Amino acid sequence: QVQLVESGGGLVQAGGSLRLSCAASGRTFSSVAMGWFRQAPGKEREFVATINYVGNARYYADSVKGRFTISRDNAKNTLYLQMNSLKPEDTAVYYCAAPNRLTTVQTLPARYDYWGQGTQVTVSS
Repeated sequence: QVQLVESGGGLVQAGGSLRLSCAASGRTFSSVAMGWFRQAPGKEREFVATINYVGNARYYADSVKGRFTISRDNAKNTLYLQMNSLKPEDTAVYYCAAPNRLTTVQTLPARYDYWGQGTQVTVSS
């Protein structure tokens, strides 16, 4: 059974940092791209960041560029999202996701086949 399990969310003050992790099991994801998305209450799920299968190409939403860093450790089958200079508008449930076969960076949710259950990030002002 393929599983993506996020961790590292929590409550932080504005300007603070959090590091999210996404541990994959059931198959290896080292040959596919991966991504992070988020969904705030009453809003649609939105793209945050994506990384290609090797880890040498990344793409970010404008709203997080310069503050968030996506990375991966293929040996550990784990995806990360380092979030710095957090703002109240970053408050959301954060999801990691992976496509079945695509290797390049992907920004559209429809391109992803596997999703984690999400981890809550709350940034207080």
